[in-house]
Amino acid sequence: MSKKTLNQANLEALGAEQLAALLMEVSAGSADIKRRLRLELSHNVGATELAHDVRKRLASLRKSTSFVGWRKRKALIKDLSTQVAMITNKIAPEEPTLAFDLLWQFIEMAPSVYGRVDDSRGDVGDVFRAALKQFEHIAPRAVLDPDALAERVWNALLDNRQGEWDGIVPLLASTLGTGGLERLKTHVQAYAEAPLKAEAEDHEALQFLRQLRGGQNYAAERKARFVKGCLQEIAAVSGDTQAYIAQYSDADLAMKDISAEVAMLLLEDGRATDALDILQNADPDADPRAQDAWDVAYITCLTDLGEFEDAQAHRWACFTETLNLNHLRDHLKEFPDFEDVEVEEEARKHVLTFPRFSTALHFCLHWPDLLSAATLITTRSDEINGDHSLLLAPAAEALRLRHPLAAVLLWRAMIDFTLGQGVSPRYGIAASYVADCAACDNGITDYAPFVTHDEYMQSLRDRHERKASFWTKVR
Repeated sequence: MSKKTLNQANLEALGAEQLAALLMEVSAGSADIKRRLRLELSHNVGATELAHDVRKRLASLRKSTSFVGWRKRKALIKDLSTQVAMITNKIAPEEPTLAFDLLWQFIEMAPSVYGRVDDSRGDVGDVFRAALKQFEHIAPRAVLDPDALAERVWNALLDNRQGEWDGIVPLLASTLGTGGLERLKTHVQAYAEAPLKAEAEDHEALQFLRQLRGGQNYAAERKARFVKGCLQEIAAVSGDTQAYIAQYSDADLAMKDISAEVAMLLLEDGRATDALDILQNADPDADPRAQDAWDVAYITCLTDLGEFEDAQAHRWACFTETLNLNHLRDHLKEFPDFEDVEVEEEARKHVLTFPRFSTALHFCLHWPDLLSAATLITTRSDEINGDHSLLLAPAAEALRLRHPLAAVLLWRAMIDFTLGQGVSPRYGIAASYVADCAACDNGITDYAPFVTHDEYMQSLRDRHERKASFWTKVR
């Protein structure tokens, strides 16, 4: 390797004196580099001295009120990341208790930072979220009183304005221990029993809107949700399944997603019968988006109870209703060799006649079964929705080599939709689909019952001859 290559070994060869001179030179116009060098010098004196400098920098960041524009955004993120690195990598190994306090101060300043920077990309929040996770490693080595820590955590949860403290209870559960968690639970229960604080008089417009909603200000609901969330988090880290479930009302347990969650918790405790009862008491007409979670829990319950035939029947019913790949795979696993082939063939026939074309095509692509996908497309071409490009485009690419006619039909559907609806931003991609159709033309010996490529192109010109910008892109 060349001695001129910029790497650590070659720089070390320059010697300490020359490197120090270079660092002084490059830091002359950079506040960031100067700040970093001072931190390193402080750490060379000791972790306590470094902690002093980090605390000063955190105080400065907290007090700052100037808005951080996009030009200074990276510098802010680098500065924040540097402070976290100093705390976790340099101070924590020598002074974990001191590092814990500094990390706490770092998370506390999150709202003030969020208030003066546009974090729509989330990268500033990523720094704070990553820093929060370091409590799990630092706290067990720090000297902390469980009761005092419980009060500290409780105050943080009460002031969790930007979600900066989300997840702090599980991270500190082992450090809090049984006593600390009980103390935290006492704080939550006292808060729950305390009366709501009287709110300041609202603006007349807010009062009017509240009257339209029946006079409800939702403060009680917000408080109840907060209390329930806290108690469930404490119960979860304590392994108290019953206390966790107790926070749900009968109306909550009637929801499919909640009943599925509770059932899985009961299954972990070996209470399959109770889990099945919870599921069967759920509202069958509740949120259909939670149906899959409910089905998985239901099948697991039946399996744990030894009701294998019922579990298999439900898997098949779920598959026939939704074409869920996982249910079919689990269903086939229960059959002896060769018998599963017949069942899979039956499933294939069902897919080809499934009412929702897009769902059937999605299944064929991900099973995968490209032959069935091609059959589906050629026999039900009139059902293709050309607006579903996120499904059709990758499907066409997957089919173009072995099933070019099916691929062409998908491209044609997307072209027809784009031109028929006049979606001009898609004209470029539609023109590329025309080229794809032309490229596959030689590989298709029989278009019947569909029109040939030349016939399709002539029809396209007849129908959309005035869309000059599209034809320019085609040419």
